Amino acid sequence: MISTGMRRLLAAFTCLTVLAFVALFVGATRTEQYFAWTIKPATTAAFLGAAYGAGCVMVVLALRSGRWPAVRIPYLAVLLFTVATLLATLLHLDRFHLAAPGAVARAAAWFWLAVYVVVPVAMAVLLVRRRPSPADAVGPSTEGAAPMPSWLRAGLAVQGAVFVLVGLALYVVPRSQAVLWPWPLTPLTGRAVASWLLAFGLAAVLALRVGDLRPLRVIAAAYAVLVVLVLVAVLRFPATLRWGAPATWVFFGLAVLMLVTAAAGLRRRPEPAGVGVGRAA
Repeated sequence: MISTGMRRLLAAFTCLTVLAFVALFVGATRTEQYFAWTIKPATTAAFLGAAYGAGCVMVVLALRSGRWPAVRIPYLAVLLFTVATLLATLLHLDRFHLAAPGAVARAAAWFWLAVYVVVPVAMAVLLVRRRPSPADAVGPSTEGAAPMPSWLRAGLAVQGAVFVLVGLALYVVPRSQAVLWPWPLTPLTGRAVASWLLAFGLAAVLALRVGDLRPLRVIAAAYAVLVVLVLVAVLRFPATLRWGAPATWVFFGLAVLMLVTAAAGLRRRPEPAGVGVGRAA
């Protein structure tokens, strides 16, 4: 079981992701009035809103279990995201509406700063204080395990590698967005996007390491929500994309692969280890 502190913190994060989803995905064209900093183009705001929506789904589904094996991957992914976002915020603090004339934007900026200072520290403290138990073990060799088929592991490995590599490149060298991303990003938005890519990449890597279909179902649901919302964002703002750039078509190819992986993770009924192994191989 997870501690009460972890449960409350993840529940608070869920509420915050809902607010961010509304502000960014729904209000993608009004970030200068209602968000912590102005995000241009609107496609970026909608993408970040989609990521918050997917993160919300991942945490909610994990919390429904209440067990650490189900919560561990989302928790670590959220921790990485919040730490990376805090660092990006501090690096670009001058871009935030901390002294904006609009009361809503100014309040949003200070609220953002408070959240990303408090949440990662609290998450790290709770993680360090947590006491492991034998029930934490999960994997293909544990009781009731459902090993991933090899083709699904391969697809997940590709996604995780792309997320981590592109995320690292955008975060460390923001100008690499000109080659790696389908639409223009600023250094701040590039690092904000990279923070989510790194979080989802970590989730994929950890799920691959566990090799069990049970925790994958939570990640698969988040992947499905992310892809659908991102495609809606692209349909809303198609003129922003660099349609002639290879990165755009890699982006769509990865989206298709994510949908296939998500569908497989959600539809495949977990089977105990040793049952149907030959079919899964």
